[in-house]
Parts: sequence; structure tokens; C-alpha cells
Amino acid sequence: MTSSSGLFRVPTLTKSRIRLAYAAAIAADAAQFLIGPLGWIGTVQVIDVATMMLTWRLIGFHVLLLPTFLLELLPVAGMLPTWTGCVAVVIGLRKALQEQPPRASDLPPESDVHDESD
Repeated sequence: MTSSSGLFRVPTLTKSRIRLAYAAAIAADAAQFLIGPLGWIGTVQVIDVATMMLTWRLIGFHVLLLPTFLLELLPVAGMLPTWTGCVAVVIGLRKALQEQPPRASDLPPESDVHDESD
């Protein structure tokens, strides 16, 4: 059984993870656009669930995945490129967090070893 911390871990963004996340989002949005606003019964929802799980696996869970998934359930809104937009925003936020220098509170404490050979 997987621990909950493993489910919500934030993976390091690599170029391949970013490309795959964009590819999944674009493919899902394109498929939903081609299917149309009413879609085939259940097909669009399967695409949404698969896209959310794949995106979660590739770039980690982010709270923006939830409203995107819910918005996709609306017939006309599902034709908008919401998955692509969500992936772009989440990747931008994750990159900004990864590029920040570590805070002093995140660094391990310095040891109090003193050289007493003076």
C-alpha cells in the first residue's frame, strides 16, 4: 500500500516529464474538441480521468487539477483547452518553486564543532 506522502510528492520537473505532460494535455483537449460538446456517453469522462491521473503522475498533484477536472464535466466548457492551460500553470508554478534558493530554515543546522588547537 502506498503512503499518502508518496501520492502527493512533487517530482522534480525534467524536460521529458514536461513534454509528456503537455502531450497528454494537448491530446486530451484535441480529442474532446473532435468528439464535440455532447461527446459519446462516458468517453469524455474516461479521457478526463486518464488525463488527470497521468498529469498527476508526471508533474505531481496540484490543487488546480481538481477544478480543471470538474470544469471538464460541463459539456461546452469541456471543449476549451483547459487541460493544456492547467498543465502550463502548474508547470510554471513548480518551476518557480524549484528555482528559489532554499530558505535558511530549510537548511540543516551548522555543527558547533570548534577547532581547539589554538
